[in-house]
Amino acid sequence: MLLVVGVYVVAGNVVNGVGGGAAKALAKGSVPAAYQQLVSTWGNLCPAINPALLAAQLYQESGFNPKAQSHAAAQGIAQFIPGTWATHGIDGDGDGDRDVWDPKDAIPSAAKYDCTLASYVKDVGGNPTENMLASYNAGAYAVIKYGGVPPYEETQNYVKRIRALEESFAAPVGRVDPSEQAAGAIAYAQKKLGTLYLWGGNGTAEQGGRFDCSGLTKAAYESVGITLPRVANDQYNAGPHPKREELLPGDLVFFSDDLTNSRAIRHVGIYVGGGYMIDAPRPGAVIRFDPIDTPDYFGATRVTEDGAKALPTTV
Repeated sequence: MLLVVGVYVVAGNVVNGVGGGAAKALAKGSVPAAYQQLVSTWGNLCPAINPALLAAQLYQESGFNPKAQSHAAAQGIAQFIPGTWATHGIDGDGDGDRDVWDPKDAIPSAAKYDCTLASYVKDVGGNPTENMLASYNAGAYAVIKYGGVPPYEETQNYVKRIRALEESFAAPVGRVDPSEQAAGAIAYAQKKLGTLYLWGGNGTAEQGGRFDCSGLTKAAYESVGITLPRVANDQYNAGPHPKREELLPGDLVFFSDDLTNSRAIRHVGIYVGGGYMIDAPRPGAVIRFDPIDTPDYFGATRVTEDGAKALPTTV
């Protein structure tokens, strides 16, 4: 197949919303089905939060793992430390107990904690959602003292990360701007056509320049200055999600046996137009063009620099 791809793109901007659930419904499958209703419901608890923002926090904290435990003793899907849980944990499912390991308690508690923090800083000027996030990171006193997000690099970066991740969990309500790096990523992938697949391959000299599916997409975007996570299901969160009819060359396209759960994604390729992608499909095959319109097509991500930078290094 001979394919010539011309991509003329402009830089896209991540648009920061001001909170409220109506404009930030969850993108298809971005939250595991078991937690979809919890996040959708409790993400509208107060005006400072929305379902996409709550999903971004849970992903940042635990990758939706209800058994997660950190070295700092943070526990469960929302990573509450014991002292904070004792004060702010609630019985979200009404079964008579408050269990930090039960997402039916922990997700409502995370939303309630956000709204409590927002109430502490409600009279501070600026964006109420960003003030709440800053309070989560640095404490409400710091937000009140500085009249908004305090001038701490860690706090400012935390707010920026969550707002960028929020966009990757939100269903787009309008045009999704293309990435200016898309053409370069495609050009890189095209040069690898015919290369034999290697499970775990990152294209190193020791591996004979071979790749697996997510190794190829990571290397393609790394060639234009964007660092993606290593595995496909985390790459899904590197930007907003265009619909099938809105795909542009350079979008990452994803495939899964469970179309309700982005954490179950098992394959990724780079869309090149005309219903085709470049991908490293499986052992014994070579990097090639493949059609994307298959029953296991999950969705797409338009990679952004801010979205990629926001992703946690481990989830």
